[in-house]
Amino acid sequence: MLNCLPQDYKDAILLGRIWQGKGPSPILVVKGVVYDLSHEAATTSQFLNCWNGDLDRFTRSVTRMGDIEQLSLVPAWENDERAMRLLSPIDLQVVKASGVTFAVSAIERVIEERAMGDSSAAADIRAKLAERVGADIRSVVPGSEESRSLKAALIEDGLWSQYLEVAIGPDAEVFTKAPILSTMGWGDYIGVRGDSEWNNPEPEIVLVCDGVGRALGASLGNDVNLRDFEGRSALLLGKAKDNTASASIGPFIRLFDDSYTLDDVRSASVSLEIEGADGFRLEGACPMSEISRDPATLVSQTIGKNHQYPDGFALYLGTMFAPTDDRDEAGRGFTHKVGDRVRIASEKLGVLENEVTTCDLAPRWSFGVMNLMRNLADRGLLTA
Repeated sequence: MLNCLPQDYKDAILLGRIWQGKGPSPILVVKGVVYDLSHEAATTSQFLNCWNGDLDRFTRSVTRMGDIEQLSLVPAWENDERAMRLLSPIDLQVVKASGVTFAVSAIERVIEERAMGDSSAAADIRAKLAERVGADIRSVVPGSEESRSLKAALIEDGLWSQYLEVAIGPDAEVFTKAPILSTMGWGDYIGVRGDSEWNNPEPEIVLVCDGVGRALGASLGNDVNLRDFEGRSALLLGKAKDNTASASIGPFIRLFDDSYTLDDVRSASVSLEIEGADGFRLEGACPMSEISRDPATLVSQTIGKNHQYPDGFALYLGTMFAPTDDRDEAGRGFTHKVGDRVRIASEKLGVLENEVTTCDLAPRWSFGVMNLMRNLADRGLLTA
């Protein structure tokens, strides 16, 4: 359990969810001590909507479960049905995602589009595009006069793309990633479609906001992506992004306080490690300092007069990591295989670890909103 915690976890306030006994319960970890919040707030959404930084209020009358070091949590692949499970910390919040927020990912999206989902064509297209587009796009402020000039030049060169529009244009790409209650947590399986031949993890930081749009904390996320589906057509974004077990978030939400702020998100480095059952290994890192749109700007483009989320929302901030290392054949790049162990880490957020399977073999998602409401009612946790 300690391996997944932030390095300074004893200075952090961590909000999470566990499955124990009869159902899911929100927990709060303060100075390494675990508290069961379920009788004070039945969901993490409810907790965040009334969170004002008053720790005494939320720890005064709740059950102390012990030190986090003593909490016995096991991953899904150990197949222990009696064990306590760490769930995704997101429950009733809408799960949103930002796309093409880094220059490298913008180039890769253009490559997918021009390759029409064919990974074998990617290397040649990448070589032709990277220097011309990449050198310019890294220094451009989205929506600026400079971005409009670059757009005009790229159109004239025949290099313009809808992905460059959201990379340097005024409007960010923000889409719905996953349904309520469907995200996977630490130690869960993550799924890719069995008919996808070109896909990858997307290691990201996830901002967690309440119902009025306050960014109250952050977590780690894997925005699993099917590059062949999206590359064939941007209209297949739903099939590329929203599938069974295709979104993971965790291990905890680290709440903002004096020791951890939005500036820590801005300066964070997110690392990725993939270990395959076939002996394949891949490592990479994503410095958040290279993001082209500030996290606060992405939040403001997600909620406002045109969009309301009364139960709050989780927002993937995007990634610059699109693995291009060849796994099998030269020039075909990377794609997942069943059994890949994926670890996404950041010093102050911990480690999110998942194992890859196909969507059809992943545990079926059957615990929906009605199941949650009935479960909470049966446990006497629904209050007016």
